[in-house]
Amino acid sequence: MSSEVLVAGETLIDWVPEQAGPLEDVAGFERRPGGAPANVAVALARLERPPLFWTRVGADPFGRYLERVLENDGLPIRFVERDPGAKTTLAFVTHDETGERAFTFYRDGTADTRLEPGRIDDDTLADCEWVHAGGVTLSSGSSRAATLDLLERAAAAGCTVSFDPNLRPALWPNLETFASVVGDALAHVDVCLATAAELEALGFDGGSSTEHARAAIEDGSVHTVFVTRGDKGAVAVADDGAPWAANAVAHPGFDVETVDTTGAGDAFVAGAITALRNGRALADAVAFANAVAATATTGRGAMAALPTREAVRPLLEDRSD
Repeated sequence: MSSEVLVAGETLIDWVPEQAGPLEDVAGFERRPGGAPANVAVALARLERPPLFWTRVGADPFGRYLERVLENDGLPIRFVERDPGAKTTLAFVTHDETGERAFTFYRDGTADTRLEPGRIDDDTLADCEWVHAGGVTLSSGSSRAATLDLLERAAAAGCTVSFDPNLRPALWPNLETFASVVGDALAHVDVCLATAAELEALGFDGGSSTEHARAAIEDGSVHTVFVTRGDKGAVAVADDGAPWAANAVAHPGFDVETVDTTGAGDAFVAGAITALRNGRALADAVAFANAVAATATTGRGAMAALPTREAVRPLLEDRSD
């Protein structure tokens, strides 16, 4: 019985501002480890056990720092590649007074754009029950082909494949290209976790989050779609092709004292994967994923605030409905 989870994608440095406002007005930044797949991998490690993680960082001080961060959370370094000819990606985050974020990437030819097809061998995939990837590595470089290759081979190996489009407009100047490339990826995906805006950018329109999800399912091979809605919770829809019961469910989220929403979506992804792998019903998976995401917002920093299962439990126990 295969049991491993494999997460694939970028690990980078987030530079988080000391103040709100445009990038040209920010005087100082705090260095934090980031990258959506890296956050998902660390969140899975804290909720259950460390997954396999395929990523590529530069042979520079930032890359060495990120390697140390991943190791400290127990992630195996077997597929953490160090690129001798490229730097580690940097992302500068800015936010306005409402908390709305924007990203400026220094990612031209950096290490995470240089993943190569075939680096994950067939024996490894045969041992995997679940494979997860995100949309950033599809945006440029050889990583596009590498990510598509991994998803196709994972599906052929019988893995459950999940995917987060993670649309960053700065990396996709042409949204038609985004829709086309991500559409190619979704042909091999079972579970899609996205925002309504991302589904709309992919052409899956609807009058509600549930209708967005149904449109994505009707379009192709995806059998389950989670639509995250920030502090309003999330909805999930699964059809008859899902290994869990077909259903359409909504969860309103949890009322917490939010400190920092960065990484909450990645925490949600890890919560959903954990719950579904443990045989939970779709409604329970949405509730657990929302609890993980909400708990993550009560601390500062995307990766630093990712919770353990014990930290999540009070929200689920205290909910009166």
